[in-house]
Amino acid sequence: MPTIRVRIRGRVQGVGFRYFTQRQATSLGLGGFVRNLADGSVEVEASGERVALERLASALECGPDTGRVDECTVDWDHRVLSHDTFSVRP
Repeated sequence: MPTIRVRIRGRVQGVGFRYFTQRQATSLGLGGFVRNLADGSVEVEASGERVALERLASALECGPDTGRVDECTVDWDHRVLSHDTFSVRP
């Protein structure tokens, strides 16, 4: 299955961004994880159907109403990774 790695910068910590991401990914049937990074950004790794990954990426570019996305970088990973569930990591 295709995999994306996404880095989101802006006001994305302390605003429910990880849980927003988990809800979006789960509703799209994706596996992977989301976590906060020390520099204040959020990192997402997700695998699944390409169309679902594209929809997740679009949702991440907007983010939840409680936050603000200044930059969203999406990288397609050519390695085939598989995640059974989507989790929130610290």
